[in-house]
Amino acid sequence: QVQLVESGGGLVQAGGSLRLSCEASGGTFIRYVMGWFRQAPGKEHEFVAGISRSGDNTYQIDSVKGRFTIFRDNAKNTVYLRMNSTKPEDTAVYYCAADEGYANAWADPKWEYTYWGQGTQVTVSS
Repeated sequence: QVQLVESGGGLVQAGGSLRLSCEASGGTFIRYVMGWFRQAPGKEHEFVAGISRSGDNTYQIDSVKGRFTIFRDNAKNTVYLRMNSTKPEDTAVYYCAADEGYANAWADPKWEYTYWGQGTQVTVSS
C-alpha cells in the first residue's frame, strides 16, 4: 500500500504564501490520482484540488481558484499545493489523498479517495 506524508504547513500572515508537499512511498505513484482536502474547525471535510495521473489536468474549487495551484512531480513521488494570497478562512488541517482507480476522479469533488496522509496544519493570521 502507498503511504502519504504531508509537510510544509505552518503559520502565515494573510496574503502570504505557503507550499505544502505530500511524499508517497510504496505502490506505483503514476497510477494514483491525487487530491488535497482540508478541514477547518467546525466545518466539514472539503475537497480543495485534484490532479490527474500525468499531471496534465487539474481542478480547484471556486474559493481557491487563482490562488492555489496543485502540481506533481512523478519522478519524486510527490504532489504539491502552492497556496498564494492566503486568507484567514484557509485555516485548516490539509490532507493529501491518493486513489488507484477512476481516472477522472481529479475533477470529482465527491470521489472518496482510498489512501490518506495524516495532515498538516495551516494557520493564516489576520
